[in-house]
Amino acid sequence: MHRLMPGITILEHELSELRLLVERQVGILLDCPNSVLAAHVADYLEKEELESAAALLDRVRAGDQDPGFLPWFLDGVLNTSTGFFRHPGAMNALAQYVIPQLCARKTDELPATIRIWSAGCATGEEPYSIAMAICEALPNGSGNSNGNGCANGNSNKDAKSSVSRNTTGGIAAASFPQNLRDLSIHIVGTDLLPSAVQAAERGLYPQAALAGLPPAMIRASFSKIANGNGGQSAAEALKPAGNGSAGGVNGDARIPSNDPPATFSANGNAHLLVKPRLRSLVTFNTMNLTKPVYIGRFDCIFCMDVLPHLSRTQRSALVERLHLYLEPGGYLFLSQTEKLCAPNLNFRPEVFDGYTMHRKPVAASAAYGR
Repeated sequence: MHRLMPGITILEHELSELRLLVERQVGILLDCPNSVLAAHVADYLEKEELESAAALLDRVRAGDQDPGFLPWFLDGVLNTSTGFFRHPGAMNALAQYVIPQLCARKTDELPATIRIWSAGCATGEEPYSIAMAICEALPNGSGNSNGNGCANGNSNKDAKSSVSRNTTGGIAAASFPQNLRDLSIHIVGTDLLPSAVQAAERGLYPQAALAGLPPAMIRASFSKIANGNGGQSAAEALKPAGNGSAGGVNGDARIPSNDPPATFSANGNAHLLVKPRLRSLVTFNTMNLTKPVYIGRFDCIFCMDVLPHLSRTQRSALVERLHLYLEPGGYLFLSQTEKLCAPNLNFRPEVFDGYTMHRKPVAASAAYGR
């Protein structure tokens, strides 16, 4: 029994029922300790002015009538730990090995499009890391020819040499076909939690979140919008611009011209905003990965650290859908501690610099979907 607040308790069997209801309705395993779950329930009961845990269980049971309820309730209890370049091996393999292959296959397509899905993107660090990794590796002028893509003003030669490094978060140079042009990059990020998707759309992160990234990458990808000494605040940067567009979300952000310096002072008030040229590559949506929703086919799918939160049945079903959503020759990226839970699927492991990817063969049989 857990005492939540004066006069209100939640019993162990009620916590067990709550876990089962969440698993049944959204496919998520709540693997947190009972004490953590009970504390979260207490916060929810207080905010909603509910008198008992039983009232919460009634609301959860009726979750089918309000699909938005459970994601809102789960916000704060799910483990959503993330970070920029949290899986550097995967990013390195993407930029050096996968993207050059895809570009070589798509040189006859006009325009050529590479679509990447970050499934379970949390607050956006992973899809933005994908965008940064690709932009650092691509020759100048090869990303999104609409002017909002990866071009950084360097010549092709300089662009290639500028990424010939392998520091933390940096991407080593890759070899691309010479006739690459009109390449469009589209990255989709999805997450169960609406609050996480909203944070990802803002693209606003505390300075500490970028610790470990090379200063040159930070300068190229972020703008500093608050310095704690009278500079523009984060809230001001996200106010609508003069043309009515949302400055920090959908339109051109109201960003000061001064980029962040190569080194930063330890200032907890400083925030950095993802530059529009990177935000133009990424779109975000709320999605429950355990529900069969088709959003198109992708050349690469990142599903990092998601499978452990699902039941065995849900894991197998999700991997089968991801296989279906991959283009022939496409790649599934998992964390190195995860194993494919559907061995009957036609995936082929490929290893680059110690990182193992799972590739759908180009000549995938009709039995596994195109």
